[in-house]
Amino acid sequence: MADSASLLFNPRTYDPEHFDPETRRLLRATVDWFEARGKRRLIEDYRSRAWLGDFLDFAAREGLFATFLTPASAAGKDDQRWDTARIAALNEIFGFYGLDYWYAWQVTILGLGPVWQSDNAEARARAAELLAQGEVFAFGLSEKTHGADIYSTDMLLTPDGEGGFRASGSKYYIGNGNVAGLVSVFGRRTDVEGPDGYVFFAADSRHEAYRLVKNVVDSSKYVSEFHLADYPVAPADILHTGRAAFDAALNTVNVGKFNLCTASIGICEHAMYEAVTHASNRILYGRPVTAFPHVRRELTDAYVRLVGMKLFSDRAVDYFRSAGPDDRRYLLFNPMTKMKVTTEGEKVIDLMWDVIAAKGFEKDNYFAQAAIEIRGLPKLEGTVHVNLALILKFMRNHLLNPVDHPAVPTRLDAADDAFLFQQGPARGLGSVRFHDWRTAFDAYAEVPNVARFREQADALCTFVETAAPDEEQSRDLDLLLAVGQLFALVVHGQLILEQARLTGLDEELLDELFAVLVRDFSTHAVELHGKDSATEDQQSWALGAVRRPVVDAARSARIWERVEALSGAYEMGQ
Repeated sequence: MADSASLLFNPRTYDPEHFDPETRRLLRATVDWFEARGKRRLIEDYRSRAWLGDFLDFAAREGLFATFLTPASAAGKDDQRWDTARIAALNEIFGFYGLDYWYAWQVTILGLGPVWQSDNAEARARAAELLAQGEVFAFGLSEKTHGADIYSTDMLLTPDGEGGFRASGSKYYIGNGNVAGLVSVFGRRTDVEGPDGYVFFAADSRHEAYRLVKNVVDSSKYVSEFHLADYPVAPADILHTGRAAFDAALNTVNVGKFNLCTASIGICEHAMYEAVTHASNRILYGRPVTAFPHVRRELTDAYVRLVGMKLFSDRAVDYFRSAGPDDRRYLLFNPMTKMKVTTEGEKVIDLMWDVIAAKGFEKDNYFAQAAIEIRGLPKLEGTVHVNLALILKFMRNHLLNPVDHPAVPTRLDAADDAFLFQQGPARGLGSVRFHDWRTAFDAYAEVPNVARFREQADALCTFVETAAPDEEQSRDLDLLLAVGQLFALVVHGQLILEQARLTGLDEELLDELFAVLVRDFSTHAVELHGKDSATEDQQSWALGAVRRPVVDAARSARIWERVEALSGAYEMGQ
């Protein structure tokens, strides 16, 4: 049985021995670099909005980004590959120490997406060389007026008569736009109407026709607004044209938004060490704060939710790495990691903040920045609502129409995830088929709260078959999103159980976690009951799906002992 600390990232004991030697060295070197800086410098840089130059120097010196973000097809060294498992591990480390560091890495991933999907050999070679030099990248997609509505882009490319273009227009909310060696920019031709006119091209932030306007946020993150004024786009700069440019944009976001879940996990882990340590040592009315029943419940809920986040995200990695043209299940699990795991992260922080109260505002703690930065992750790479709406496209097939798929193993092997840059057209989501979700639940049928949650999941199937939103209700996004939350819980529980089976997680911890999920399902069912457009049948179904978790005071007390053991387990040095 794993102890509480072993389930969480702890710099004191971290040794990623499941990876190859170079990956293991780089991950440990990254942890050591942050630990050597110390907590005081980490927090002061965050408070003063210091640029991340020394961090990027470290990454360049170690070849960190080049090793982790150069696919095998463009690699110049044996250890270079695009390996989602080790990328996820690094996301967690960056989140643990500060989202600003993660952000510079994340937008580099996004900037590389259109390049690694391109057939332009010259551009790919240039990107590989820039990575080797320690450069970062940017993803020039969104605009101030249209946001990420790429149908309406005002970045205009006018043919120059020599096979190239002159690009003019602005981009907004573009990370790394101040220093990026290569910016992947989305625009449209002035001489071609419709989707055939889309273009993705590579720009250089140091070119004289590239004008940096400002950082649009008050942060160490440089989230830029930039303007291109008659910027020369040579044929060698063109990454994609037509529908392929549109697909490259969406497929890049598919790759990039997966990273938000593990960054959220890292934030929560660091904050949890601080919160539990503080609460355990805070004396109130002559007793430790942790002696109060409501405090124990809140911290236990936070802990099991965090464990659930990790289990789901780790299992989702396997589906990402095993994806191919005939297995696109990752297209559901990906928005789930972005939407569900990051909103769980907000709940984890809120539960701990209710306990530590004013301590969560103090400038000498990591928690103060965690409480702010955790809010951003559900809102980046598409809002919660956008991703919930996407998840709903898979609901009927996932719940009601399973097919046989080969079992997906744990994927920690040193392999290149080449399919992520060969995803093809970004459509056909309704045709994606899934294995039977019930199998994961059947394996834990004797765990009381798993069985209780299974009742709710089965009830959701009945809802889809007998009381699903009709054509008119299907235009009521407010109602649909409530249904989406219920479906998301079933998928969340499924992958948690699959990962629990693969890792041998003890059933007592799983029981406590599913007690929380039973309560969550009941909450969303009540929310659906109250929607303006819910029919009488839907209202009746919603109340019928409410369940009370199976209460076991002794079990909860034993799980609390694991949470309490986190007190003093890690504190960052000064």
